[in-house]
Amino acid sequence: MKSLLLLLLSSPVLAGDAVSWQREVFPLLRANCVSCHKPGKTKGGLDLTTLAGALKGGKEGPVLKPGDAKASKLMESVSGEEPEMPKEGEALTAAEADVLTRWINEGAKEDAVTAPVPPRPAQTPVYVALPSIHAMACSPDGALLAVAGRYEIILHKADGSGIIARLAGDSPRLESLTFSRDGSLLAACGGAVSEFGEIQVWDMAKRAQVRAIRASTDSLFGVAISPDNQRVAAGCADKLVRVFTIADGKEIMRCDNHMDWVFGAAFTNDGQRLATVSRDKAAKLIEIKTGQLIDDINRSRDPLICLTRHPKDDLVATGGTEGKIRLFKMEPRGGRLSEGDDKEQSFVREFEHMASPIHAIAFSPDGTLIACGGESGEVRIFKTENGQRVAQIKGEHGPVFALSFTAGGKQIAVAGYDGRIRLHDTEKGGVVKEFDAVPRG
Repeated sequence: MKSLLLLLLSSPVLAGDAVSWQREVFPLLRANCVSCHKPGKTKGGLDLTTLAGALKGGKEGPVLKPGDAKASKLMESVSGEEPEMPKEGEALTAAEADVLTRWINEGAKEDAVTAPVPPRPAQTPVYVALPSIHAMACSPDGALLAVAGRYEIILHKADGSGIIARLAGDSPRLESLTFSRDGSLLAACGGAVSEFGEIQVWDMAKRAQVRAIRASTDSLFGVAISPDNQRVAAGCADKLVRVFTIADGKEIMRCDNHMDWVFGAAFTNDGQRLATVSRDKAAKLIEIKTGQLIDDINRSRDPLICLTRHPKDDLVATGGTEGKIRLFKMEPRGGRLSEGDDKEQSFVREFEHMASPIHAIAFSPDGTLIACGGESGEVRIFKTENGQRVAQIKGEHGPVFALSFTAGGKQIAVAGYDGRIRLHDTEKGGVVKEFDAVPRG
């Protein structure tokens, strides 16, 4: 092993495309090194979750010398017959060592996303058929209903009486929409599958995009805006949770404690912590300043698909393949418990079983009601305080992927597979109005 690694370190850079930090190097470090070298657990003072951290080095100085793999401490630590790193698990393979060697010799650069980006249509999209609707949000003042289309966000009057504006962006598919608490900003996230992830932030007064943030090489999910309108967060298919500053689009936090796709994120009222859910069955509480996992919120049950936070209190509701809404406090338990112990000290209550996976959850503007919809097409509305069901909307139009309360909580907008939006009365469940989610050409 030692002779092979030394040969790799002394060999010229192989011909071909440059080694990608995003696609090749970071996944390698994440699998072998990041468990000990990440925010909140920087062994030796070294953080390998970002290129900036890797270049900065640790207590013993830099571990990378761009352009010279032989002189880089990182390569020294993973080389030899008995490599110093990783402490646990198997040593790097020859192929993995080759990736690191080539990348360092090429200058240890953080590449931009190099996958071809589908061009934004020159003309406003024309829909010959209604697409499935995966994201929808009502403005805090109850005036607008934002709907995710293809390469665009469509702003409807919340009563369904007409389209106000169409906001064009670069993402062919948007997975999540949310308004800031004061309604001045609208954030969207999505991207192009296996190509790029994107967060868009829009100024609602000007109907103009103020920030487009590219991150990862796959779609982003569960966008959230901080209470002070300064930051935006999202989960990703690459299993990471990220937080960015809206002013300049810089990534200020990256957490890798989930083991599968991250579908939802929500800020606490003080903006210091973030609750997240993932297909790995976990709901977690993360400290934004350090990226450190504070606590597990739930006990593992079934994959989690969606998350929504209470409009006033530090409470989050989760939904997933189990078919139940479960409500939790967004607060630490005062110290993580050991494996096997009950992890649900923050649990508040669970709601009636839906008997099918839940894809969408929403609170009413005052937080007194909570609704869920999903695979069966059925929507149920409950009282938040006690779980009592107040309305049931039968599933007659296919799976439901998006929900949003409108008209001060007196109506709920339902959308999904068939591309139509239906406004239902929240007390009796009847249809008040029905219209196309996108304009058909």
